[in-house]
Amino acid sequence: MPLDLPAFNDAYIRARDRVRGDAPAVDVTAEQERLRALVPADATDHDRTWTARLIDRLGTPPPPPPARSELYMQAEQIHAEVYPPQGTAEEKIAQLEAGRHRIWSLADRATPDEEYDIRALTYDLKYLEDVLRDPPFPLTDEPFPTPDA
Repeated sequence: MPLDLPAFNDAYIRARDRVRGDAPAVDVTAEQERLRALVPADATDHDRTWTARLIDRLGTPPPPPPARSELYMQAEQIHAEVYPPQGTAEEKIAQLEAGRHRIWSLADRATPDEEYDIRALTYDLKYLEDVLRDPPFPLTDEPFPTPDA
């Protein structure tokens, strides 16, 4: 019987959330044993290898989030100011474009370690700007029709 990938992934995510959550201490060994029981004896070597690696690392705390610079925090603030944009489509485009340019100028001054993380804050802004410029579907302010309409 092959590994039931969706069931294993679901069980792993739930176990990881319990182990790393705010709940009282969780028995990591018991969680690991429950996960090992989901891996069938006749699973492929590949499946046994990657599941074992995940299960073994379950008790290892995640690394702390990276320390962010003042430039990164300013870029996040700019992102929060322009998203979601307000007004007409043209006004929204202008807000998004201006925000992207401001964030890119901060990235230009950032360290090489943080430059790309700051630029990444513009990806969703650019996508929304592109959708507003050339919608892949008709945009409307009307709500979706109801089933009885």
